[in-house]
Amino acid sequence: MLLGSLAFALMSTLAHELREAYDWQVVALVRAGLVLVIAALLALAGRARLVLWRPGTLWLRSIAGSISLVCTFFALTRLPVSEVLTLTNMFPLWVALLSWPMLQEPPSAGVWLAILCGLTGVVLIQRPHFAEGNFATAAALVASVSTAFAMIGLHRLRNLDVRAIVVHFSAVAVLFCLGSWFLGQPSAGMPNPLAGRPLFMLLGVGVAATVGQLFLTKAFAAGPPAQVSVVALTQVVFAMALEILFLHRSFERTTLIGMALVMAPTAWIIRTRI
Repeated sequence: MLLGSLAFALMSTLAHELREAYDWQVVALVRAGLVLVIAALLALAGRARLVLWRPGTLWLRSIAGSISLVCTFFALTRLPVSEVLTLTNMFPLWVALLSWPMLQEPPSAGVWLAILCGLTGVVLIQRPHFAEGNFATAAALVASVSTAFAMIGLHRLRNLDVRAIVVHFSAVAVLFCLGSWFLGQPSAGMPNPLAGRPLFMLLGVGVAATVGQLFLTKAFAAGPPAQVSVVALTQVVFAMALEILFLHRSFERTTLIGMALVMAPTAWIIRTRI
């Protein structure tokens, strides 16, 4: 799982650095498209039975996951990587809240306190960006909530072949990435997109995403979900290390406090509810 977390942190860092070379829609499309190709090949090689229209919950999982993917890559071009990963990985808080109307599991007082703590952290993380008119934090939060819907959908799909789920999600994600082109005009004045370094970095996004997905799937299949989920939060630590080493970033005290206020209750929710 540590290798999977490192791969996702590397993918996110590369996507952030590519903001001057490619539109975020291109980066998201490469990420989704490469995973689709590999997942489809693995499914066909394993003679997995693919599904399209049913069950309906599969569409909930795929659509929610696709919204999360699009919003995440939008945020990665406008916010520091570690902040985006902190916000997108707080989805266990929303799972605990959404389990009330969707699974008839009301939150305890501790869960409400954890959610309040997490939201306080979000405010502290967002403070430096409000003055800049940068509301990409909202996109990261939408990604987090969408992931929560996707996770609840996965819970209901536990009897379906995992390969079929991944292929369906990846195909829907590609459609959402194509549709995201209508959300804004392509940037002008970008460097040559076929230049060596940006192109290799773009391919690196797809490869890192695929490696991370494979290690993530293997980890959840082999280890206790609670422990694996907590270890998955280390991608935030890896992202911070990559930012310090390669992007020479320094962190404000309020940002670090905000990140801690998000990650601590998230880890607690995972350990107590999974």
